[in-house]
Amino acid sequence: MVNIEQREWIMKRYAKLWRSFSSNEFNFDKASGILKEKDSRVIGIILSELKKAGWLNIKKDPDNGRKRLYQLKKPDEAILSMD
Repeated sequence: MVNIEQREWIMKRYAKLWRSFSSNEFNFDKASGILKEKDSRVIGIILSELKKAGWLNIKKDPDNGRKRLYQLKKPDEAILSMD
């Protein structure tokens, strides 16, 4: 189970991404530019945690199958997926 500090940590990052992209697609590099974490591995962790929380959809980039495109779920949908 996720504790309150972890939930707050990921919610703050969701909010930053939402303010920049809303429900538009974005890639890892764009997320990295918004979140400005010192270690790029943290971006991967953030995206993974958002996916686990049910707040992020992921699909393959049609231009490069090795890359992914991300799309945040709307806040009202994200809230419904909370415990």
